[in-house]
Amino acid sequence: MLGWACPSGSRREVTAIAADSPVQASLDLPGAVQPSLLQGFPSTARPAGPQLARHLPVAKVLVESSLPHLDRLFDYGVPDTLDHAARPGVRVKVKFNGQDLNGFLMERVAESDAGHTLVPLAKVVSPVSVLTPAVRELVSSVAARYAGTLSDVLRVAVPPRVARLEKELAVEPEAQEVPNQAEPGGATSLQAGPAQDALPGAWAAYHSGQAFLHHLAGGGSPRAVLNPLQGFGPGGWPQLLAEAVAAAYAAGRGAVVVVPDYRDLDRLEEALRGLVPEDAVARLTADDGPTPRYRNFLRLLAGTARVAIGTRSAAFAPVRDLGLVACWDDGDDLHIEQRAPYAHAREVLLLRAEQEDAACLLAGHSRSTEAQRLVGAGWARAVEAGRPDVRRTVPRIVNTADSFEQERDPLARIARLPGAAWRAAKEGLERGPVLVQVARAGYAPSLACEMCREPARCGSCQGPLAVAGASGTSAMPQCRWCSTPAPDWHCVHCGGKRLRKGATGVIRTAEELGRAFPGKTVITSSGDQVKAAVGPGKALVVATVGAEPVADGGYAAALLLDGDSLLRRETLRAGEDTVRRWFNAAALVRPAADGGLVVVTAADTAAVGALLRWDPAGYAERELSLRMELQLPPAVRIASVTGPRAAVEHYTAAVAAELASGGITLRTAGPAPVVLSGPPSPRRSAEDVRTLFFFPYGQAAAVTRVLRVTRAAVAAKRSSEPFQLRLDGIDVL
Repeated sequence: MLGWACPSGSRREVTAIAADSPVQASLDLPGAVQPSLLQGFPSTARPAGPQLARHLPVAKVLVESSLPHLDRLFDYGVPDTLDHAARPGVRVKVKFNGQDLNGFLMERVAESDAGHTLVPLAKVVSPVSVLTPAVRELVSSVAARYAGTLSDVLRVAVPPRVARLEKELAVEPEAQEVPNQAEPGGATSLQAGPAQDALPGAWAAYHSGQAFLHHLAGGGSPRAVLNPLQGFGPGGWPQLLAEAVAAAYAAGRGAVVVVPDYRDLDRLEEALRGLVPEDAVARLTADDGPTPRYRNFLRLLAGTARVAIGTRSAAFAPVRDLGLVACWDDGDDLHIEQRAPYAHAREVLLLRAEQEDAACLLAGHSRSTEAQRLVGAGWARAVEAGRPDVRRTVPRIVNTADSFEQERDPLARIARLPGAAWRAAKEGLERGPVLVQVARAGYAPSLACEMCREPARCGSCQGPLAVAGASGTSAMPQCRWCSTPAPDWHCVHCGGKRLRKGATGVIRTAEELGRAFPGKTVITSSGDQVKAAVGPGKALVVATVGAEPVADGGYAAALLLDGDSLLRRETLRAGEDTVRRWFNAAALVRPAADGGLVVVTAADTAAVGALLRWDPAGYAERELSLRMELQLPPAVRIASVTGPRAAVEHYTAAVAAELASGGITLRTAGPAPVVLSGPPSPRRSAEDVRTLFFFPYGQAAAVTRVLRVTRAAVAAKRSSEPFQLRLDGIDVL
């Protein structure tokens, strides 16, 4: 809120909503107070300020604030002394409601419609224009898509400033830049990359692979969804992505590649060496620290680096003459920003590819339903290997629940390490390392009924029961959510009173395998002790899902344990996510011709069948067709409103009324208590509820606009408690 003092001395509260906002009428502003007076918050009694610039004397500034009702541009005057430094995209400091606040100068114009003297800019913090016209447009599009604020998106797009680096690198503004106008175009000449006739041939094993690469090298903008077969060695996915980057670089264009974590980033950086000049590559990740990150950001801004690789925030990298955007393993939840507006790197890159007419490549050993939707709609083309190449490259897959294995080992269905898995580990250790994938970290994280195998739940809050450490089921079980002991637990399904370990953690699994294979080295990778790679020695590598290290030359065998535990998770994407993790682990195993073997311990389901056939596209198509039939994401978009019941009901009613006035009616679910899907947290009390909106893509622009402006109006009035608005969250269903 902004405080306005009237001449009589009484005080009224007014809000910073744009004059043309559709919610302005609902704010009930007094007639004597006009929204234009809020621009720069000047006072009519203010004495004459400094001389303003003669050319484009008005600066439109975005003040850094996460408050939804301040998500707009404010007009300020540009003093003549700051005329040269105050360019679009620079960081500035302004007077706002009696405070010195940071902001970004978004554009300069000749006139303001405020109708009064403007407050001048207090300071240009840095002469470096950290927001290029393309990134400014992208930030606006991302904020609109996720119904968020520009400040929240800019917090991700622009790394924190390190002042001394700006002097060291001497980033100078382009002399030909016209304020508030993007350059008309024209590619900057780059150091020549590989010629089109000499492009690397790793893509030759994939249908349409070479065509995609040549189209990219010729300056085109193809769109593809790639499913690499191998996750290690010279033919692995890092090499394929590096060759695509080299093709774009050869055409005189830049590239942006986003990967889930630092391990994938290290592998991609290594693959780029020799294909692209080392000084042309800039690495952007918060794991490197603020100084290296900002240094590489400035290199991209100055144009000395033309290829940006990094984690999710690298999707906003200011690459000039962008020719390619690529995302590895887009189904990984590490691509989702953990702060509002919770944007997904894949969606940011898709928006950027459309805006800058760049090529787009989504790659992964499996295929997300979002990527399959793009293929089905014809927006992108599938790039896959032929069946002969698949059989020659992938390992042999065995399921312990099939009829053949059941006849050989009748107890295989209930055993955690069936005979087939034990034999695969024993034989694999004679040839090299063996990977063991488990579902959970820790020792024995959860318990289940010994008779019916249903998960054991707390009688107070229905949270999962567990025991700590290596005490076994004889220790006192307690709730993992509320810590309530359960000494007299009994199963509500069958009445049983005995417990068993529902899912054994990675530490307990490593102990058991160490006893089963005495004398063999056991390596663990989980939690904060994740290993990026292991040597070719004969060792058992026990890792949680997503923490599997890469073995030199590939694993001799892999055991995918706890498959049923992964598939039984209470989430819409349990099957899709399990298939992704299985394919990622299986791709690290040697081909079947070299003795590579993968054993999966799970019931005979469609997910297991996809792995047996090595058919990620078929499984994604099946999942998407089911989602379309049920009208669930990604067949439709979803918005979740979470918070106190009164706040959620007030906001959803306002949204529904606004949409109804425009002839739009949404399918809704809720409000329902949130505590059923997880333990209470400092940000989420037991009384919080959640309401879901489902809407088709054709209505998405109108719906997100209403969600955004209604949220700003509610925040301006302060008529309810704070709540969370999140679009396309993968954990709400």
